[in-house]
Amino acid sequence: MLLAKEIVKVGIADLNIAKYPYSIRTSGLGSCVGVVIYDEISKIAGLAHVMLPESSINNSATLNEAKFADTALKKLKNLLIQSGCSSYRLKAKIAGGAQMFSFSPQSDVMRIGPRNVEAVKEELSSLNIPIISEDVGGNKGRTIEFDPDTTLLHIRTVNQGMTSI
Repeated sequence: MLLAKEIVKVGIADLNIAKYPYSIRTSGLGSCVGVVIYDEISKIAGLAHVMLPESSINNSATLNEAKFADTALKKLKNLLIQSGCSSYRLKAKIAGGAQMFSFSPQSDVMRIGPRNVEAVKEELSSLNIPIISEDVGGNKGRTIEFDPDTTLLHIRTVNQGMTSI
């Protein structure tokens, strides 16, 4: 996607940070939401591949903080600050949250994509991180890559090509 020297890859229910000249990428965003939080002055960005809206639904013995919107974004913000970002300069771009399957009648439990988007927006708001742009919803999967130097989020959508926000 980009001609960066190195790409930090983030898996499903995972998060990481990258500093220019590295870019950061995740793929397989269906109902999941890719959340990029960045500081354009320090050229550092973090990416969380959020799978589910809230950690209260966790039913395993251990909690994967990167899996849930409420825990992943707090953890990512803390990592960015520890890496030299200023909390007041943090901004976000989000993509994903598709409704990958149609159900009838539309039960709330099956609206995972839209619920993930709502949870991500609520959590970013509570952390005082503004959303600069978004590409959410629809019914197609996405791969995203963020360049901390240009602050462009490149989005490849299945059967629709590439856009940048």
